[in-house]
Amino acid sequence: MSLDPSEAAALEPLIPLHCLRAMDPAPPTLTELRTGTPAYLVRRHADVRQVLTDPRLDRSGLFAPDAPPLTPYPNLLDSPDTILSVDGVEHQRLRRTVQRAFTPRAIERWRPWVASVVEDLVSRLSDAEQPADLVALLARPLPVAVISRLMGLEDVDLKRLAYWSDHALSASAYTPAQVQEAILDFAGFGAALVAKRRADPGDDLVSSLVLAADQDGEVTQDQIVMLVIGLVVAGHETTMTSLSNALVYLLSEDRAAWQALAGDEQRAGAATEQLLRGIPLGENDVLPGTLRRAREDVEIGGVLIPAGSVVAADTFAANHDPEVFPTSWREQLFEPPGTPHLTFGAGPHHCLGAWLARLELELALHRLARRLPGLRLTVPVEEIDWRRGLMTRCPQTLPAAW
Repeated sequence: MSLDPSEAAALEPLIPLHCLRAMDPAPPTLTELRTGTPAYLVRRHADVRQVLTDPRLDRSGLFAPDAPPLTPYPNLLDSPDTILSVDGVEHQRLRRTVQRAFTPRAIERWRPWVASVVEDLVSRLSDAEQPADLVALLARPLPVAVISRLMGLEDVDLKRLAYWSDHALSASAYTPAQVQEAILDFAGFGAALVAKRRADPGDDLVSSLVLAADQDGEVTQDQIVMLVIGLVVAGHETTMTSLSNALVYLLSEDRAAWQALAGDEQRAGAATEQLLRGIPLGENDVLPGTLRRAREDVEIGGVLIPAGSVVAADTFAANHDPEVFPTSWREQLFEPPGTPHLTFGAGPHHCLGAWLARLELELALHRLARRLPGLRLTVPVEEIDWRRGLMTRCPQTLPAAW
């Protein structure tokens, strides 16, 4: 079954009401973005998957000269130079420069090292004064440490990375001028890093990316820079958000599941998939879903979408489509979903770092539950301080004791 009213009430504010209101598995409906631009909202699993995989619906059209305004708030996703905003051959070219580092086989080789990072962070947490902040001591530093090692950024100020990321994914938290200034500063950092690795390459991801791009000869400097800073943001933002939100649920709503997570990594892996499926990364209040634009007339779920139309694919609603997922994710937390969820997207723009995020979440949940089985929140869920005005949503702080 899908999320019923009583279940929704139990999970709020972890799952915002704005997300719940759009969960009706209906055919595409016409809505409006914050800018007043009409958009077709797509919510059923099959329809959302079509939007994400059908070449007649693309990202680059959103940035064409005749494209309507999408959001009143500038952010990194608005740049036409990011890998998210190009399609076809150009997208394949950019993706080739980096995708080998993120295949399941490549990520699995990192398991022992990522596990050691998790163990070190959990040890520091267990030695900390109580109550301790799970965001500051685990959820944020874990993905930052991993992506920093992967990209050779160990000497970068972590506060600067957090500042850039928050501004890069801002919705309404900062003024347009503040966002633009931060992104320019971030891009300057990326350009300097690319120049440094080009002059003195190492065995890190940035060096291999620059080498592949230079050998290709058609990847522009701006695209290389935007790819680098995009990987920095994506490499830790999604994992921090997912891990923080998972901890809110497990330490407040499902103590039995918390105890069971300590059993083995395989069970933690299944739970990771269900938590990724069940809990949204954002509120969908600025943009109702992942956007595409129709290059030509296309039928989705029995509705004709005219050429030039903006389409919003609500992956959260699709992940709860009762036709595909008849059982609540909470009832089968330790069973892998029968159908792949769409949290990381699908098709050509499927998230590059999906397998890395899965690995970090699986290991963090398993090792933390094993080391601190008595971990508990020290504030009621309704009093949690949530990050606001960003494209992602998770606790600002998450005080806990054990």
